[in-house]
Amino acid sequence: MASDMSQNEKFMQLALELARRGEGRTRPNPPVGAVVVRDGHIVGKGFHPRAGEAHAEVFALEQAGGMAAEADLYVTLEPCSHHGRTGPCCEAIVKAGIRRVFIGATDPNPHVDGGGTRYLQQAGLEVRSGILEPQCRRLIAPFARHATTGLPFVILKSATTLDGFTACASGDSQWVSGEESRRHVHSLRDRVDAIMVGAGTVEKDDPRLTARLPEGGRDPLRVVVDSTLRIRENAAVLQGDSDATTLIATTGRADDRKVERLRAGGAEVLILSEDEGRVDLKDLLQHLGRRDIQSLLLEGGATLAGRCFRQRLIGRVMVFVAPRMLGGEDGQGIFAGPGVQVMNEAPTLQDVRISRFGDDTLIEGEMDDVYRPD
Repeated sequence: MASDMSQNEKFMQLALELARRGEGRTRPNPPVGAVVVRDGHIVGKGFHPRAGEAHAEVFALEQAGGMAAEADLYVTLEPCSHHGRTGPCCEAIVKAGIRRVFIGATDPNPHVDGGGTRYLQQAGLEVRSGILEPQCRRLIAPFARHATTGLPFVILKSATTLDGFTACASGDSQWVSGEESRRHVHSLRDRVDAIMVGAGTVEKDDPRLTARLPEGGRDPLRVVVDSTLRIRENAAVLQGDSDATTLIATTGRADDRKVERLRAGGAEVLILSEDEGRVDLKDLLQHLGRRDIQSLLLEGGATLAGRCFRQRLIGRVMVFVAPRMLGGEDGQGIFAGPGVQVMNEAPTLQDVRISRFGDDTLIEGEMDDVYRPD
């Protein structure tokens, strides 16, 4: 039995690696990978590259051809049984003669409700679920949050010193983390739908918010939360060095003439309601969700991060801890504003992962169950 599980996990791990090739490219669909195995040998592989193209299972079955008959299928997400832009994968699986289907995670969409699994079982196929389920659920967390709440999945990314600071008292923060960590952040930008920062970060750091990778990368939507529209009109994020749109979320207090100038320069300016004198973040996330933004990388600063934390908008935390120490008590932390006052009320990360990038340590985990709406 242990040997059998080991084999199942090995093939599902390959399916996960395939699925990650489509990460950030498939919305409104989730990234999915599939592997066809016959007599212990891989005969077909596939992943979903983008919406409108075939799903992972179809690519894997086409590659397997006649070898799919009496074979096993490993797929990271429950196969679909409904008609969308493409035909239902369950029909293709049954038609190909697959005998067993191993599923990583069930589809979190409440409208699906296990329909794919039932379809396959009623057709006489053996179905096993939960193979590497935590990893598969982690992969589709943005899709799951969007499917169950209509909101994007917010990923907080930060870099701190060993004593917990993101910047010196002077505001200097370049660079807290090392080069390998920064390269990983650029690859993360390449895999999300949008990046979000506050006006203070734009004013202080003047970031471009692009995915600068050796192979080029794909720039996500760039979101600047700026309640009074104080952004400089020559800010790097407003320059034409990227095909990505820059969206500035502001309030009715913004100067109308500046709004028009920014729009004329190519920026999208969104006027939202206020929450205690600032942009209403839930209003902003609802807007992003309506335009099918599933993953949102929150990169700063402390005021915006603190507001997201207190409103329970953060789904995943990624903190790079660098082997540096500032000493004293005047440095800046990840969050600004009031925090938890009693330790046993502090949120605890789930599914914690630890990895190394050069001398830095990345600690990441989930803030809550991404399948449960807030």
